[in-house]
Amino acid sequence: MANQRTAMLVVMPNDGPRRFGEVHRAVEGISKKVLTDTLRALERDGMVERSTDGEGVVRHGLTDLGRTLHEPLQALRVWAESHVEDVHAAQDRYDEPVDDAILRSVQTT
Repeated sequence: MANQRTAMLVVMPNDGPRRFGEVHRAVEGISKKVLTDTLRALERDGMVERSTDGEGVVRHGLTDLGRTLHEPLQALRVWAESHVEDVHAAQDRYDEPVDDAILRSVQTT
């Protein structure tokens, strides 16, 4: 379960079930197919519950188990948002081209 599906719990409403379209709008950049697969996997893991009302309207909401992860994942989201620039700077430093002199010394040994 430890992948991007887990992060989906961050955007799942914690105050009751929502229709698929509401969840889809809350998650930017995800296709409907990926969202469907993700919700099914989270349902299988016991994190999300799917319900249908008498008119056939389907809603998805966090289970009690899913709600136990909501707060820690919100804290992780807040941390990530406050450190995104630091992470990007570290990635840029890592991706900087290696000095040619260093490359030559490595290639000759």
